[in-house]
Amino acid sequence: MANAPTEPNVTNVVQFESRPKDTDRKTRIHLSLFDRLKFLVAFTLTFFVLVWSDMAGNPLLGFVDAVNERSRSAWWLFLLAAIEIIRQVHFLISEFASPYHGFWQRYFGFVDRTIHRISDWNRFRLSRAIKLLLWIALLAVILGAVYDEAPVRALFLAPAALWSALPFIAQLMFAVVFVLIQFVAIFWFLSRGGIDVYFPDDIRTRFTDVWGQDHVLARIRENLMFLERPEEIEKFGGYVPGGILLWGPPGTGKTLMAESMAGETGKPFVFVDPGAFNNMFFGVGILKVKSLFRKLRKLALRYGGVVAFFDEADALGNRGLAPAGGLGRYSENECHGGNYLSPVSANLVFREKFVMGGAGGGGGGMGTLQALLTELSGLKKPRGFFNRVVRRTLGMRPKTPPKYRILIVMATNLPEALDEALLRPGRIDRMYRVGYPSKAGRIRTYEGYLAKVSHSLTPEEIDKLATITPYATGAKIKDTINEALIYAIRSGRTTITWPDVIKAKQLKELGPPEDVEYIERERHAVAIHEACHGVMAHVVRRHMMIDLATIEKGSDYLGMVASIPPDDQFTRWKSEYESDILVSLASLAGERMFFAGDNSSGVSGDLESATTIASFMEGHWGMGSTVSSHASNKRFEVGAPGGGGKEKRGEATKELRRSLADRIESNLASLLTKAEKILKENRDQVLSLAHALEVYKTLSGEDVAAVIDGVEGPMVDGRPYTKSKNIKILEAYHEAAMKAHKDHNSPSIALPELSL
Repeated sequence: MANAPTEPNVTNVVQFESRPKDTDRKTRIHLSLFDRLKFLVAFTLTFFVLVWSDMAGNPLLGFVDAVNERSRSAWWLFLLAAIEIIRQVHFLISEFASPYHGFWQRYFGFVDRTIHRISDWNRFRLSRAIKLLLWIALLAVILGAVYDEAPVRALFLAPAALWSALPFIAQLMFAVVFVLIQFVAIFWFLSRGGIDVYFPDDIRTRFTDVWGQDHVLARIRENLMFLERPEEIEKFGGYVPGGILLWGPPGTGKTLMAESMAGETGKPFVFVDPGAFNNMFFGVGILKVKSLFRKLRKLALRYGGVVAFFDEADALGNRGLAPAGGLGRYSENECHGGNYLSPVSANLVFREKFVMGGAGGGGGGMGTLQALLTELSGLKKPRGFFNRVVRRTLGMRPKTPPKYRILIVMATNLPEALDEALLRPGRIDRMYRVGYPSKAGRIRTYEGYLAKVSHSLTPEEIDKLATITPYATGAKIKDTINEALIYAIRSGRTTITWPDVIKAKQLKELGPPEDVEYIERERHAVAIHEACHGVMAHVVRRHMMIDLATIEKGSDYLGMVASIPPDDQFTRWKSEYESDILVSLASLAGERMFFAGDNSSGVSGDLESATTIASFMEGHWGMGSTVSSHASNKRFEVGAPGGGGKEKRGEATKELRRSLADRIESNLASLLTKAEKILKENRDQVLSLAHALEVYKTLSGEDVAAVIDGVEGPMVDGRPYTKSKNIKILEAYHEAAMKAHKDHNSPSIALPELSL
């Protein structure tokens, strides 16, 4: 038989009692010690001041005699003190005896009820006036004793005494004020700067000057509509969004967008440099924030709105975590391993080298971020000295603050560093990613900048240029066109041609080549290394196309094969990552194959790239031999049954890492074997591409494909490489170069010239 459900034991439930309401109390509310003694202390001090004045006027009069004499003349003080004592005894009994308090409230409570019919504000003013009159009366009595005059007459003599002491008081005040002025002047000087105001006529930038970010501009137009016509949303009970965050990579046009907002609205544009809020003195940053928003409120009232732009907002609104190290760089003897990777794969490799530092002095200094948060959404203070001080002094309510039309725009390329309190709705209401422009956006941006110069590029060439420059920002496109113009002028022309643009692109991506010449055997080794990358990329990879291949030495590479995506792609697949790893491992497999098992240190960057991608495939993306996520296993300490102690968990972590490392190594080993097989099948193509690189130094992607496929390219004719006699010549040259590599001397055969 099933057990019947038991009733909950209500006796064990803890009962909480709320504080009783004032209307439900049976006794009077307890007075504080200050309220109980303040009048008695005032009467006592007044009495002894009068005694002191009697003794000062008659040196022969003793203290006891002075007390007796003043007691007879100031009997009214004792009467007031007796009345106050009786009042406090009445309050004390009412605080502890509920019958007494109830009797009093029943028959004499009409006085309290009559007083409470007056509003709280008027009752406060009436109480303040009565207290002021009482203090004036006591002061008059004291002054009367001092001047030996009637209290009322002595009260009018006080200003004359004050006037005679004014020079001494002025000296003291001047000394105090002079010291204060020094500090005020220092802090005022330090709080200047970092804020530039541009008025509507000063800004000529419009939305038509921003290219490639139409989807973001469409949303920004909506914000500006509400800024100019707030009644469109306020009449339905909404509010105008007052904060926008533009985030994305550098150079994508965030600052230009903010400037165009001010130009479109005809409102003042206030540029804020967050770096100026970092100061060595505590409080200066807070003063700058308050001064900034005071200026914004004035401009908003005068012009009907204002746009405030915070550039690099992570310097002012961060949590204190800042990058302590940049991207790692390859050593001098490495292949530029990241350039033949797809952008997503390269980003993974670079991200692993990005070291985050510890907590720093983020937020623009202590208190500055908090001041910014308060100004963005804190209580709006009444504006104006008369409104805040004079009206309150006269007992009048300050006027309600007006609605300030202030649009805050922030830009950053590190949104994860911003404080969550800054990004909450009410402060930053909308966040827009200003990312890399799409191909259509790049075409529009190229057309915009090319329209400002003389050029001979056709629409097809502009389309091709947008294709071979993926992830190009507006700033990069502008710089490329400017560099192409410099090439044209250097050649004695004023019109940009297609070769000028290609040379400018290569210069910006690779940097200027160093003026060095390889020795023959090293030149051949570098060419074989890069040819293995190029052939592997051409054979196995379809989601990327080769942009260029070079063996010209740069500042941090010996050679490279750079690849680009032919289309804007947003998803990646296991087969694509495997092809990226094959291209990375091609250098190691090729050097071992062509140099009898030997390989150079230049493969280190390639191995790092391959290992990083394989690690993510195996441990994070479900593209390996297991399904579980290494990140989750590490977070939850999977592998330590029963929790275990610290040593047990440490052993489990080591075992987890060893298991992951074994799977990564197994995957890389199998892909290395596959790479060796592909290169053996395409040995002739590797030798052909290496020869073309040694002859021309730098090849475009089309020329690389022409050499491998054996067709005629734009600059290189690949047909001679299809002849068996030429392949035999290249094999002989390679044998001579490999022998020279072993003997450390020059090859016995010069670089051959091939013919059809």
